[in-house]
Amino acid sequence: MFFNSWGGVLRVVVVGILAYLSMVFLLRIAGKRTLSKMNAFDFIVTVALGSTLATVLQSKDVPLIEGVTAFVVLIVLQFVITWLSVRSKTISRLVKSEPAMLFYQGEYLWKAMKKARVVEVELTAVLRAHGIASVESVEAIVLETDGSFTVIPQPSQKDVASTLQKLSYFTEQEK
Repeated sequence: MFFNSWGGVLRVVVVGILAYLSMVFLLRIAGKRTLSKMNAFDFIVTVALGSTLATVLQSKDVPLIEGVTAFVVLIVLQFVITWLSVRSKTISRLVKSEPAMLFYQGEYLWKAMKKARVVEVELTAVLRAHGIASVESVEAIVLETDGSFTVIPQPSQKDVASTLQKLSYFTEQEK
């Protein structure tokens, strides 16, 4: 139950080192974007790589070469999808979500919050996490494409901060 053999331990050490080195090598070739968490698709690839590594390490039924092949397939697919998404708006819309403004100038944007499945208490928790005691000191709260929240404090000038201009809330207001 706690120990079967030194052979199993040795396999985990050897395969672990080789799988780790293979993954580092492949990720260096693939570039920084491969492990970014810019959107749900990137996150899924990161989780799949970790799951594949764990399977290769723990399962005697999965040879190292099959694990490395799985790394290559995942990284190549991620590269192809991100390459296509930069060149095609259709592909980009399929794999990336848009940031969503959930609070703006003292108003909770209930429709956007409902669509994002976020409730008021979660936004107040976000404000507390950012050290903000009052919603009056907040210009906007944005749910980013990676699932994180951005809190934008009230600007010193009356103009809307340029980082908010491209959000769907503004483009819908202009229509």
